[in-house]
Amino acid sequence: MDEPIDRLHLRIAPAPESVPARLSSEVLFGAQREVVIVHNGREYRLRLTQNDKMILTA
Repeated sequence: MDEPIDRLHLRIAPAPESVPARLSSEVLFGAQREVVIVHNGREYRLRLTQNDKMILTA
């Protein structure tokens, strides 16, 4: 059985400069429908809609 993922301390392995890092939405969201991303001291909310689309708001 897979170990649970500690999403608060998730570390993504560095990718080569020409390849963007890839992160599964299942890993990012877990069982939640919303996550808060902090960028330059500002909070952004990434939400899953009822149609499983993602919306990012400040």
